[in-house]
Amino acid sequence: MSLFYEELDYQKTAIGELVLRRRKSVSVADEFVYEVTIDGEMLMSSTVNDSELALARLALKALGDRQVDVLVGGLGLGCTAAGALEYPNVRKLTVVELLEPVISWHRERLVPLGCKLMDDSRCSLVAGDFFEHVSSPSSNHQYDAILLDIDHSPSSWLRERHKDFYNAAGLQGLANCLHPNGVFALWSAWKPETAFLDVLGEVFPSVQNHEIPFFNPHVNEMDSNWVVIAGGLD
Repeated sequence: MSLFYEELDYQKTAIGELVLRRRKSVSVADEFVYEVTIDGEMLMSSTVNDSELALARLALKALGDRQVDVLVGGLGLGCTAAGALEYPNVRKLTVVELLEPVISWHRERLVPLGCKLMDDSRCSLVAGDFFEHVSSPSSNHQYDAILLDIDHSPSSWLRERHKDFYNAAGLQGLANCLHPNGVFALWSAWKPETAFLDVLGEVFPSVQNHEIPFFNPHVNEMDSNWVVIAGGLD
């Protein structure tokens, strides 16, 4: 390993040059930090996972103790999926990930949560486009919860083609995938704009916006991400 980073994988993908790398933590002895970049820009890090875990926990809390089937859009380092698997009432967890190399990282145990996900028989990793998946009639009424962590925010997308999902028609397509009393949970790096929340409220009777504060070691100060929980459908 070099003084700074060890590159664990490099792949050219549909959304750019994808790199998985790790480095020694500067704050915790004998601990590694895993990072994912796209075209040299930081996409995610294992340093702080508060909001990714909150995405799963807030959604599952809203569902109570009944047996549930959960869909996660975006695998990444696996934090949200692992958070959902903490709940014994999760009967089945399906994770749809666009980038096949990301799935391979988990299957080959290149990332810390790979073992947890691969060793849990409830968890299934599927290579595909999440947005196409939830717009397909074959997905109707399949899930009790849908957790989405793909784009930076409803107005800042990894791919321009994702834009149309965040309008009324796109959100209605997702709502059709839920069982009655199901929950849609959305992660956002920034506070979602009022215009988006208004559109979401046209589809779901109940919309709650949660600020998730955390200490950001990259800037050495407190920061926030956001989780939106929508539900109330009969």
